[in-house]
Amino acid sequence: MSKESNKSINKKKSSLLFINKEREPLFSKKNRVLLTDPLDDNNPITVQVLGICSALAITVQLEPAVVMSLSVVAVMGASNVIVSLLRNLIPNRIRIIVQLVVVASMVVLVDQILKAYAYDVYKELSIFIGLIITNCIVMGRLEAFALGNNVWRSFLDGIGNAAGYGLILIVVAFFRELFGSGKLYGFQVIPESVYDLGYENNGLMLLSPMALIIVGIYIWFQRSKNRKLIEKN
Repeated sequence: MSKESNKSINKKKSSLLFINKEREPLFSKKNRVLLTDPLDDNNPITVQVLGICSALAITVQLEPAVVMSLSVVAVMGASNVIVSLLRNLIPNRIRIIVQLVVVASMVVLVDQILKAYAYDVYKELSIFIGLIITNCIVMGRLEAFALGNNVWRSFLDGIGNAAGYGLILIVVAFFRELFGSGKLYGFQVIPESVYDLGYENNGLMLLSPMALIIVGIYIWFQRSKNRKLIEKN
């Protein structure tokens, strides 16, 4: 038997065994989109208009916003992985209940870690950390993506959407704390000499409606740069 025929037979065997099937790189272009798209083109808050409540409630200061963002990253990343692993075992009729149990378990874990290692922040965020369970961004990605994709892609999708959510929280908190109290992360940023010249902190920045105004300005800026996000009548 010729060498060429041997090669063709080996190729057929390897194709039957899926040995020659090329594996997609972990950070292929298709996978990178899962991380980058929620930061701009498909941001959970500014494009999908989800998770607005927390943008109002916890963005008076930068520190709680950063901690909340990291908490959501941890919860979404872990929850997406677990639901993706169980996706072929979860009966369709009880999938929402299973998702809630998974998210609630992750939230309790994050809650206890904050209570042990960042108690001051925990006291500020205790109620809102618990509300991650009902965050429509978390449940939406579990239902729309993790139930139908593999573990790695589900993990990237969870991290990407949580990062997009956290980006807006941090931007809003940055401006609210800076102009509302002259501080960032609790440290005085605007020098006393500026106050001596007559500058006053803007108390409006500390009120909840200002968070919506800042989000609105961000949406306007985002759409001015990315015209494809503008809805057509």
